[in-house]
Amino acid sequence: MSKSMLDYTKSVLKRVSFDVTLFCKELEKACKFLLPYEIEELAAWLSKFIEEKPELQHTMLLINNK
Repeated sequence: MSKSMLDYTKSVLKRVSFDVTLFCKELEKACKFLLPYEIEELAAWLSKFIEEKPELQHTMLLINNK
């Protein structure tokens, strides 16, 4: 995938962050399509994004298990 797929994934996750279930589904979907180095970049971005969103803290487990 290209860099734009990673950027697209981030924008989708930002838009659905109001709904934990939908956020998890989109994150799982992204992990299926992104390349390993893109998943690492996504994990770094995700850790910063969810710092002040306690309801999304457990989503790091999803990405760490990939």
